[in-house]
Amino acid sequence: MKRLKQFAYHEPTTLADAIGALAAGGPTARVLAGGTDLIVDMKIDRLPTTAVVNIKRIPGLVGIEDLGDATRIGALTKVTDVEESTLVKERHPALAAAASILASPPVRALATIGGNVGRASPASDLGPALIVSDARARIRGVEGQRDILVEDLYIGPGQTSLACSDIITDLVVPNPSPGFGSAHVKLGKRGSGTDIAMAGASASIIIRNGVIEDCKVALASLGPTPLRATIAEESLRGREAAEEALAEAAVAAAEQATPIGDIRASASYRMTLARVLTLRALRAAVESAEERGAS
Repeated sequence: MKRLKQFAYHEPTTLADAIGALAAGGPTARVLAGGTDLIVDMKIDRLPTTAVVNIKRIPGLVGIEDLGDATRIGALTKVTDVEESTLVKERHPALAAAASILASPPVRALATIGGNVGRASPASDLGPALIVSDARARIRGVEGQRDILVEDLYIGPGQTSLACSDIITDLVVPNPSPGFGSAHVKLGKRGSGTDIAMAGASASIIIRNGVIEDCKVALASLGPTPLRATIAEESLRGREAAEEALAEAAVAAAEQATPIGDIRASASYRMTLARVLTLRALRAAVESAEERGAS
């Protein structure tokens, strides 16, 4: 592994100063949150970097807060804290599950939720879970503050819709509706699954009077970004949450997947995983909904 190339280093204590440093540094200025990806990418020259803006000293970016109608998670909140949060487990089970299998315990203790989302990896664990939970990212930049759906952040592998001076400050996850359940599953090369996903799936579902009122499915490592399986979702709405319906939706999800083959898995194997993992995620989401009193 190469030595780090020289770069300008900034350690601001306000968002305004951090945004200013990023704007001055341009497209090759990088935000340092947990650093679990950034430092590695810099060492192997995968990410040209001329300036690093460390935002760890800026107050207000850490913590999990009950807003009444939603859960606010500060962008610098460690993945371990998301994993262990009682509030997240109770309200957003897919997110808690995804956090619990991201990488390894030492990485989760350093990695942040905002950094993971901003990394925009197609293999993201947290991205699909946030997408099926209707989460929004709160962004601060030179033009002020705005909220956007996490789903709309992703535009390509490692690419987001953020401007070079934008900073994710919070993730806001709305409270689930009655009859809601969600789940996340993945398969990695290690037996525990705590590895970069060969494939992964998140699902959320709302069941009322025995019928699926709404659902969302998002896939990992099965396209250039975390991928919504919209055809699978549509196939389930208005149907009973029976095994046959779930299995048909899983087939539809696999048909929407556009995986590549790489050192971790072939494209054809990933297509099989798309069906298998979507079915597992849907089953678990239904079980989650039933545990929460879905009728």
